[in-house]
Amino acid sequence: MVTDDVFAVIAEATRRDILVSLRSGDKAVGELVEELAASQPTISKHLKVLREADLVSMRAQGQKRYYALNPKPLAGVASWLETFDVGPAKPAD
Repeated sequence: MVTDDVFAVIAEATRRDILVSLRSGDKAVGELVEELAASQPTISKHLKVLREADLVSMRAQGQKRYYALNPKPLAGVASWLETFDVGPAKPAD
C-alpha cells in the first residue's frame, strides 16, 4: 500500500484509536467495542478498512475474531514525519 493510502486510512480518529488499542496486543472485536465505547458495526466497519490497508490482521478462534496490529505500512508515514524533526522537545539551554 502506498503511503498516501495509509494517510487516508489513519485520518479517521476511530481507526487511530483502534491502532493505539492494538499496540498492547491482539484483541477481539468485542474488546474493542467495549474499550472504545463504540457500536459493534462501527468497529467492524473500521476494522475492515484497516485490514484492507494491511494495518491489521485477523485470525479466527472459534466464534471470535482477533485483530493484531501490523505496523509495517506505517513505516512510510514515520519516515515522512522524521523529515520534520518533530521528535521529543529538547531542553532549552
